[in-house]
Amino acid sequence: PGCFIALLLLLPSFLPPSWFTRDGENLPIMVLMPMNESALMSSISQGIEPAVQLAIKHIRESRKYSFSLITEIYDTECDNAKGLRAFFDAICYGPKHLMIFGGVCPSVTSIIAESLEGWNLVQLSFAATTPVLADKKKYPNFFRTVPSDNAVNPAVVKFLNYYNWSRVGTLTQDVQRFSEVRNDLTNELEKADIQIADTESFSNDPCVNVKKLKDNDVRIIIGQFDENLASKVFCCAYNLNMFGSKYQWIIPGWYQGNWWEQANSTNCTTKKLLTAMEGYISVDFEPLSARQIKGISGRTPKEYEREYSKELQQKGVEASKFHGFAYDGIWVIAKTLTRVMELLRTKQRQNIYHNFTVDDREVGKTVLDVMNETNFYGVTGQVMFRNGERMGTIKFNQFQEGREVKVGEYNAIADVLDLINNSIRFQGVEPPKDRTFVRLQRRHINVPLYSILSTITILGMLMAGAFLFFNIKNRNHRLIKMSSPYMNNLIILGGMLSYASIFLFGLDGGFVSEKEFETLCTVRTWILIVGYTTAFGAMFAKTWRVHAIFKNVKMKKKIIKDQKLLIIVGGMLLIDLCILICWQIVDPLRRTVEEYSLEADPQGRDIAIRPFLEHCENTHMTIWLGIVYAYKGLLMLFGCFLAWETRNVSIPALNDSKYIGMSVYNVGIMCIIGAAVSFLTRDQPNVQFCIVALVIIFCSTITLCLVFVPKLITMRTNPDAATQNRRLKFTQNQKKEDSKTSTSVTSVNQANTSRLDGLQTDNHRLRMRITELDKELEEVTMQLQDTPEKTPYTKQNHYPDANNILSIRNFTEGKDGEKSILKNHLEQKPQAQWGSMDPSRINRGPLEDINSPEHIQRRLSLQLPILHHAYLPSIGGVDASCTSPNGSPGSSPRHRHMPPSYRVMVSGL
Repeated sequence: PGCFIALLLLLPSFLPPSWFTRDGENLPIMVLMPMNESALMSSISQGIEPAVQLAIKHIRESRKYSFSLITEIYDTECDNAKGLRAFFDAICYGPKHLMIFGGVCPSVTSIIAESLEGWNLVQLSFAATTPVLADKKKYPNFFRTVPSDNAVNPAVVKFLNYYNWSRVGTLTQDVQRFSEVRNDLTNELEKADIQIADTESFSNDPCVNVKKLKDNDVRIIIGQFDENLASKVFCCAYNLNMFGSKYQWIIPGWYQGNWWEQANSTNCTTKKLLTAMEGYISVDFEPLSARQIKGISGRTPKEYEREYSKELQQKGVEASKFHGFAYDGIWVIAKTLTRVMELLRTKQRQNIYHNFTVDDREVGKTVLDVMNETNFYGVTGQVMFRNGERMGTIKFNQFQEGREVKVGEYNAIADVLDLINNSIRFQGVEPPKDRTFVRLQRRHINVPLYSILSTITILGMLMAGAFLFFNIKNRNHRLIKMSSPYMNNLIILGGMLSYASIFLFGLDGGFVSEKEFETLCTVRTWILIVGYTTAFGAMFAKTWRVHAIFKNVKMKKKIIKDQKLLIIVGGMLLIDLCILICWQIVDPLRRTVEEYSLEADPQGRDIAIRPFLEHCENTHMTIWLGIVYAYKGLLMLFGCFLAWETRNVSIPALNDSKYIGMSVYNVGIMCIIGAAVSFLTRDQPNVQFCIVALVIIFCSTITLCLVFVPKLITMRTNPDAATQNRRLKFTQNQKKEDSKTSTSVTSVNQANTSRLDGLQTDNHRLRMRITELDKELEEVTMQLQDTPEKTPYTKQNHYPDANNILSIRNFTEGKDGEKSILKNHLEQKPQAQWGSMDPSRINRGPLEDINSPEHIQRRLSLQLPILHHAYLPSIGGVDASCTSPNGSPGSSPRHRHMPPSYRVMVSGL
């Protein structure tokens, strides 16, 4: 009770006499530390006391201060209850303490710091690094000369930015201290626009969490865990191969020396741990400044360290990493008290009544303001506070070959990262990547392959050009004219369009832009479809004409000209255009990108290759391809049907059915094989392009060669063979079928005007034969009149001659005349038949004049009736059924009604 009464009396007290000390007067400072050797963190306190005493000694020796500081140490034993009791005992029974120095254990320090505002006291800590104490709303009177654990986070962010690492992962031990640091780091990373790929927390076994980091492709890992679990973490990293040139670990730097040996509780050997640990970066505050500048004490950090080491040797204690912060903390207190006294004296002098008084609240506020204005250079660097937090120096160490080596430092005041040149050793040729960089690699067509196939294509186009030149040059020749040169030109044009599509199929995004690639998708599809229809449509149209002439009875009298065939081909192309236009309007082809699984870099770089391939596709690709394939398939089936129907027509100039069948067969087989293999090699553009190009080249070349090479050979070896009469004959199998509906020469002439030249030649030859028969008939008549005794012999041998004359009449009579006259003419043997007349001509007297008037009269008397019956029926005269050869021509009804214009044809025959 007496203690609490004394405390109540102190609360409203005014300015104590100690603030107006005389020179050399002692000022008490409360020091709170765990001094019991059995207490946690007591080793820190044992190394702190020599530094504190050394600072007080240096302050006294400087003679810049009118007072002497006296430290009163109170043992907190790192226990909350004992710490509070020590604090209250110091206030109740101790002297009037101006400030509190100390606070090592976070829990005890936080409890005491929270109550300081009520006592109007300011606490300065040298070892409490917990981030909780940074909350100024809860701990407004708390300061510390040591940077907090959160102070390393801006340094880490600066380090990440230095190496352009923008993607990291965190691995945190599930403890409040580390969780708070992780939360503050998250805020700093978000401000710096650095992506946190994964955040993992663990309690005992970190392997599962380390595995998740690897699965999420985290390459830069920031760890927050103590040294006991650090060995487990690196053991897991070794087993998962998360070390080396591809990974960078950043961990706290306050671990004890050789911690991996003392804290190894895993099944990994020390060698494995060292292998996994090699290259890690540790981050911690700098215990002593690396700059050898004389500070407020007039000593450089090294000079101070030597004196501190002597004090340790005298007392026989171990050094503490916080001794420099304790040393600078005493200097902070000395400067703060001096400045507060100066301000109070100034206010007192300014008071005209000289009765200046101030209470503890105002004094406490003045101390806070002076503390925030602190700025001097100490052994730990520049001492400066920002909202009670020390803006210190953060060091970076790297684990190299079994020991930590300093590689740089971060100045929080200047916000500058200073790395020592060539001190950081990465295990790769360059710093690790913050992620598996995926380099998109287009699977394109090799230039040599494209060049080779393009060269072959150009040769094919030159061949097609040569065929076109041959076809145009010889367009008036009977062989070419009968094979429809216009249709041949269309076949060549279709082949050249198909060849041209190969150049477009070989172009991809490596040669053209994305927009141009979409245009190519449409253009090459149009060219290939139109080229196919043009070539095979013309071939099928030619075959249809042959089929219509020789197989369809109704078409015998109808003329089928090339204009009609062009209309047929145009109709096929119109169907193609309708399909293509609808395709383009409704669902146009677009550039689509297909990505494949990641592949390792063949050059061994720290990147992954993701191949991608460009395709020409649309939403309903299957439907449109089905329509095109169905139409082309029906067209091909129709061509096969026509080729089969006209397979026995043996007029090569008119009939390409055999070659069309071969072309359709080759094209069909190659298209089926090519489409299947092209679909299976969808992800191999070189193979796919090679197959497509070879299929097009093969089909186009074979088709053109089958159509034109036979014509070239025929033109070179036997240019007239194409139009000889023997080509009008059918095979034996076809003769029987065509005997019912045989086609006349006139019908063939009407079906194809190019055959007119051949028929005219046959007509001329028959006219010459008629003339010869006429002469022979005249000789026979004269022999009959001159030698009556040989009449039986003459009649017996010359009746066939008369029959031949009558058979010539049948050449122009009826629709079956063509076949009979050709057959009789081919089967007869003129030399054998008329050879029996040679002796009569030889036995005839040389003095006989066959041109005498008597002989002429005899010839006419017998010859005119015969010619009357032989010729007039062919021009509409006497019917062949007339029985009297000597009858009057006018008596025949057919002769009576024949128009005069037809009579002129007699002279033509």
